[in-house]
Amino acid sequence: MLMRVSSGRSGVLPADQYVASLARKRMAAGALFRDGAGRPLLVDPVYKDTWDLPGGAVEAEESPHAACRREVAEELGLDRPPGRVLAVDWVPSRPERPEGVVVVYDGGVLSAAEIGAVVLADGELAGFAFTEPGDVASLVTPLLARRIAACLEAVAAGTVAALENGSPAA
Repeated sequence: MLMRVSSGRSGVLPADQYVASLARKRMAAGALFRDGAGRPLLVDPVYKDTWDLPGGAVEAEESPHAACRREVAEELGLDRPPGRVLAVDWVPSRPERPEGVVVVYDGGVLSAAEIGAVVLADGELAGFAFTEPGDVASLVTPLLARRIAACLEAVAAGTVAALENGSPAA
């Protein structure tokens, strides 16, 4: 199989060379859980200074949906299928990591019994908390604050947020 490439000149690459030339992006998946008051659940990873959403890296040959479910089970001890996609966020490269795509799923509203059943991952999380939306920005990175705000808007509107670096894609 041959693929045409647009490099300003006419040319055809064999399929293996074309595939090898494609960009590789990291992927992550997370869940936005809420309590009955609509406050998002944040987790406190021991390996960084800021809070985060439950979730993590998508492994090789794993779908974002499966990664989200696995990460939530590992981090919180909750085995629940993720809900609908709330946001897809393209994040540009930084000195310490390549560009990536983050998918955030709706984790839904946790009941008091489900909250009571949370078991934090040994050695990975120091805690979790349901946070007032107005207080989220003081606990997370500016990028994650924008992403969470967009996810909360997507929940309310029944939409999916298309984001670039946490902001609505133009």
